[in-house]
Formats: sequence, structure tokens, C-alpha cells
Amino acid sequence: MQSLASDLRYAARELRKRPGFTLTAVLSLALGIGATSAVFSVIYAVLIDPFPYPGSDRIVEVRLVDKSGSDRHYIGFTGPQIDQLRQAKSLEDITAMDWWNLTTTDGDLPEDVQAMYISPNAPSHWGIRALKGRWLIPSDAPPGQSPQPVVVLTYQFWQRYFMGDPNVVGRTMQLVHKPYQIVGVMPPRFKWGAADIYVPLKVTQDPNIHFAASFKLRPGVKPTQASAELQPILEQFAKQSPTEYPDGFRVKMPSIVDVYARPLGATLYLLLGAVASLLLIGCANVSILLLARGTERQHELAVRAAIGAGRWRLIRQLLTESLAIAAAGATLGVLLAWRGLAFIVARLPEFSFPAESVIKMNVPVLLFSVALASTSAIVFGLLPALQLSRPEIARLMQSSTRRVAGSVLAKRAHGTLVAAQVALTLLLLTAAGAAGKGFVLLLHADLGYDPHNTMSVPIPVHENTHVTWKERAEYFEQIRARIAAMSPVVAAGISTNATPPSSGWPQPIEILGSTAAEKPEVRVNFVSPEYFPLLRIPLAQGRLWDHAETMRGALLAVINQTMARQYWPNGDAINHQIRIPSLKDQPPYQRAVPGSDGWMQIIGIVADTRDDGLRNAVKPAVYVPFTAQMWMFTQILVRARTAPLSLLRDIRAQLVQLDPEQQTMRVRDLDAWITGQQEYAQQRLVATLFGIFSILALALAAVGLYSVVSYGVATRTNEFGIRMALGAKAADVFRIVLFSTAVNVGGGLAAGLLLSIAFDKLATKWVMESSRDPFILAGVTLLLIVAAALACLVPARRAASVDPMEALRYE
Repeated sequence: MQSLASDLRYAARELRKRPGFTLTAVLSLALGIGATSAVFSVIYAVLIDPFPYPGSDRIVEVRLVDKSGSDRHYIGFTGPQIDQLRQAKSLEDITAMDWWNLTTTDGDLPEDVQAMYISPNAPSHWGIRALKGRWLIPSDAPPGQSPQPVVVLTYQFWQRYFMGDPNVVGRTMQLVHKPYQIVGVMPPRFKWGAADIYVPLKVTQDPNIHFAASFKLRPGVKPTQASAELQPILEQFAKQSPTEYPDGFRVKMPSIVDVYARPLGATLYLLLGAVASLLLIGCANVSILLLARGTERQHELAVRAAIGAGRWRLIRQLLTESLAIAAAGATLGVLLAWRGLAFIVARLPEFSFPAESVIKMNVPVLLFSVALASTSAIVFGLLPALQLSRPEIARLMQSSTRRVAGSVLAKRAHGTLVAAQVALTLLLLTAAGAAGKGFVLLLHADLGYDPHNTMSVPIPVHENTHVTWKERAEYFEQIRARIAAMSPVVAAGISTNATPPSSGWPQPIEILGSTAAEKPEVRVNFVSPEYFPLLRIPLAQGRLWDHAETMRGALLAVINQTMARQYWPNGDAINHQIRIPSLKDQPPYQRAVPGSDGWMQIIGIVADTRDDGLRNAVKPAVYVPFTAQMWMFTQILVRARTAPLSLLRDIRAQLVQLDPEQQTMRVRDLDAWITGQQEYAQQRLVATLFGIFSILALALAAVGLYSVVSYGVATRTNEFGIRMALGAKAADVFRIVLFSTAVNVGGGLAAGLLLSIAFDKLATKWVMESSRDPFILAGVTLLLIVAAALACLVPARRAASVDPMEALRYE
């Protein structure tokens, strides 16, 4: 231990003697460790520890996979169906759920809260105890009786609404003028369903009321086994309600980890590969610096060996210095990771990872950073230590100069490290170029509509309000008309889940006269006639329905061009009839016009708009009057003459005049709606971070190349002096230095190009553009050549300016 302490003190003295070397080495390492630790923090939170629920890999959802392979079919279950599913041997538990927007009515201003109604077996299902008070229990919702008026708060709502009152349990809060007793507060990480509060759910036996459900598998049961057991049960349900199930479906039961955490996994692993490359470049940089510095220390090491220091003793001393550099680099790297983590989190795609994930610098991340620093010390320190621990004692002791020609092994090591740096840097630059190109193409993608100066104002309808079809239709229209009458507003329209670029409900339809065995699936949008001119969606053929037809619930439809081409390729879609069997009146949740599931006449065709994300092909779409079926919410689209969000206060004032308790939900302008799309935010994240990492890699590679050339010039000073004494000109020496560097850089460029081509499929999959683009490859190659030339310029000029007499005097 005393010997180790002595080595550490000596290492610290040596590093203090050369602050320039130390600072460059520490920064090279800190950038790599910091970037890697920041990305690992996200990976740990999102992929390793995404949920606080014990056995979260056994909590699954039921998806229906159609014949095309799409698993985006969700299904609800009635009370009797849930009771039947509980008998499945592979299932340990089923929790029924529903969502509702409630309003607090015990304060000065009403506040809209997201309530999750949940069956009271939740404690065993989620395995989480309440932070304060208790969870919901079976006596809160006795079978056949109305649930008790009790409520459990999320931690975030408790902090926001009750200011973290420690005595909140036992208090009463009013929700839609009904008192509820607060019985508990959940821990900070319990955020299931994005709810504010949890209330007990009454699971009725009404076959018309469907509930969402979360399933928990028994220990040891695989999702495929459970899917096989539930397949015949759901096929039986499909016979009872054929319109709610796709033809020839297959049951799939992915875990919540697969559904909510894994989608971001590929992107995160891609970024981890990028920062690992950056760290390797940093390690190579430090190795180069250590080897270059070793030239100056050969006399010192020879003396130590001459007086009895063994090889392993020298290796230990040199590795101790490497560990000291790594420790300093890790310390600075953790600080950089802490600052950089916020930058990364702010650019993660919204809703692409669980809300329960806590992305922060924690103990596992710090341990990872320590392990990374230790490994890095061995990676960058071992080669210099092995080489420098074998000094040529006799030759070095006889030499009077500190400028001793480097060994062939040292030159080869330097050349290999430089080539590796250049290759990895070119790979990163190529990936950054491909990601940047993909993002630019996404920015300029044709949306088919104009989102600028437009916002979506969600309007929830509360329980026991506007319960009839007529009342709800008139209420929504009154809201639209009031907003449209505001002077800064250009137009206002109703859009129930019809806001692109991800719009419409996938629903099976029937086409009158079609002999196809399968019902086609299209995206159904409920809109007012103002929707199309507001979003500037051109009418290609026919007409739109008018206000009077809307308010009487006329059975009319407008389709997009994709649907017209797919089902009426002869261009005669107008006046054909379609039927949407799922359009049914299910009070109080869904109010549909009488006969809503009857035949609808196609009266118009509109241009295509993005309706399945920014990258996927446009799907067939049907637009019907919003009055055909109205849910407990809608959205009002508002196009303004100014920034639309600036009108929010005035819009809310208009709503309060109609209903003092009417609130809005997540108001967003449509430009922000686009940037919040997962593919947009994901592409922006990859392009931004790859751009940053590649620039850092380029800087590190330039520093490494500069060090190698400087080292070569230092060790060849005598040679250059002799050459110039024999008649060589400064330009000749300049060319010699550049040529010796060009060989290593050229090898690195060739290797980097091969790597870029080899990883092309991976790049195309993850950054959505090919890394084999000749313009990208040529551009990054030219950039690296310029950077290499600039890095060599100063050392080469120094070599060319050597005084022959001064150089020869050393020997």
C-alpha cells in the first residue's frame, strides 16, 4: 500500500510538470467517458430499469395481429368477458381500467384532471405500496354496488394541487361537485396511465361497456403460451362482436417493457456505439500522447532500470500514471455527463419511453463510469507501458541528448493508432452525414396540409353533461362558432382524433357491391366541413358536406385519393356507398346519430395528407361529419393570424362563458405536434448527437495526428539536420513529414470507407439514409483530409525550419 501511495505521488508530480500534456490527455478521456456515461444513463433508465413494478416483464397487453402483420389493434373487454378471461390458467391477474376527465370544483378555478378508474385488485397487480395512506382495496368497489367515493393521488398531483401537504390523507376533494375522500398518495415513480388520480372502477355486466385491461402472467409462463391459451377465447368473442376484431387475427401478448421501453432501444444502442467509438478515439489519443511523452522519459526509465527496477515495476509505475489520468478524466467526464444528460433528455422523443423511467446520474451510472475509467486506463496505458518498460539502457545512458530516435515498434504503434482514429472518425462522420440528410428530408417532406399558425384545442366533456346526441352536437358547434368569431382567428373546425400526421381510427368498412371476402381497413376521421379549408387540404373531386348536413348527421363521406385509387381505380368513387359498422350509439360515452352504421354516400375526394406518421405511406382514409359519432371529447382546430398559442387565454374565456367548468387539455400548435412525432424527434436526436460526436471525434483525431507528427519530428531532428546539411531543402523535409503522415491517414481513410460500407444496412435501418451516398462519402473524406493537413502543418513547418548545425550538435 505504501509503495502504491508512493507511485501515486510520483505520478501526480510528473503530471503537474507537464500541464499541457495532462490537460490534453484528461480532456480527450473526459469527452469519451462523459458522452458514454450520459448515453448509458438513458439506457439504464429506459431499458434496464424502466418500471418500478416487481415482475414488470409479466405484465402484458393483448394485441391483435392482422393478416398484414400489424399489431396495432387494441381491444376492450366487457365485464363478462373479463370474468371469463380470469379463468385462464396462464393468467395470475387481470386489472380493468378506464379513463375519464374530471374537474375539481372545490377551488377558486376549476382544474381538469385525468382520472383513471381502476379495479381494486391493483395492489397485487402492480406490487406497489402507497407512499401515504393506502391503495385501492376490494371493499372500495363491492360487486353489484356503486364504488365508494374514495380517491388515490399520484405523487405529482399531490405536490401540484395540495402543495405536498403531509396531512392530505383523510381530506376531501370535490370532483364534478361530488366529494371524494383521499385515502392515499402513490410513490413518485407510479405513473401508470398518465393519470392524476385513481378512483375505484365498477365493472358492470353490461355487454355494451368495454374496459381496457392489463394482464399479469403467472410466474414461469411465457407470453406465447398465454397467447395460445387466449386465442380460442378471443375468437369466441369475435363471433359475438365481429366488427371489433380484424379478420383472421392472431393474439399477441407483449410485456409493457416491450411495448413502452424497447422501441427506443435501437436508437439508444446506436448512440452507445457512437460514444464508444468516441471513447476509443480518446483512448487512442492518450496512448499517442503517452508514447510521445515516453521519448522524453527514456533516459529516466533507463536510469531506473539500471539501478535495479524490474520491468513489472516500471509497468506498474506507468499504469499508475495512466490510472491517475483516467481518474481525472472520469471525474471531469461525470460532470460533463451530468450537464449533457439534460441536453439529451430534452431531445428524446415524447412518449417513446415509460413515464416511470427516471433518467439521472445515479449509483449504477457512477459505478459504470468508474469501470469505464479503469478499463480505459488499461486500454490506453498498456501499450505505452509495455513498450517503455524495455529501455535500451546502454544506448540511452551513452547518449547526451533527450532527442533519441524512436523505435520501429513505436512508429508502427503510432501509425496504427492514427489509422484507427481516422477510420472511426470517418465512420462517425458518415453516419452523421446520413442522419443529417435524413433529418433534412424529413423537414421538407410533403405533409399534404399546412400546419403553420394552427393549434389543436382538446375539449373534454364531463360525466352527466351534454348527454344526448343533439345536446352534444350543438355544444361542440357552439364552441367552434365562438372561437371562429374571434377577430385574430382565421378559421376554426372540429377534428375528433383527425389531426395529422397521425390521424384517424383504423376501422373495418364495407363497400356496397364489393365481393371481397375481407373487409378493408381505413382510417376514419370525424370532422366539420371547415376542417379541409382550415388545413388547406385541396378538394380534388366532388364536394364537401355543409353546416346543415353536419347538424342533422347526414350519412355522407369524403375519402382521400389513396382510398379512391385503391378501391375505385377507374376514378368513379363519387356516389358509391360505404358502411362503417362500428359507428354505434353507446350512451353516455358515444353518441351517434340514428342509423349511423348505415350506408354512407361518397360525395367528395380530397388530396392525401400524412395520416400514419411522417414516414409511412398514406393510408386509405374516410372523413365523415363529426356528428356521426361523438365521444366524450373532441378537438377544435384553430388557424390564427398570429402565434396561435397567444390566443389561449381568450379562447378559455369563451369556453367559460358557455360552461364555467369547461376546461381544455393538452393544447399544442400543429408545428409542435409534428416535432413531437416519434420519428421526427428520433431523427433529430440521432442527427444532433451524431453531429456533436463526430465533431468531437474529428477534433480528437486532429489532436492525435498533431501529436504523432510532432513526436516524429522530435525523434527525427538529427535525420533532418543531416539531410539539410547534405543539400536537402526545407520543402523536401516538409514533403517527407507530410508523406509519412499521408500513409497512415490514407490507410485510416480506406479502413473507414470499408467500415461505412459494411455498416450501411445498419445505418439505413437506424438513421433512415444510406451511408454509401457518394456525396456523403466524398464530403467526409475531403473534410478529414483537410483536417489532417491542418494538423500536420505546424509540425511539418517546424521540421522544415530546423537549423542543420544545431541539430547535428546534439550528437
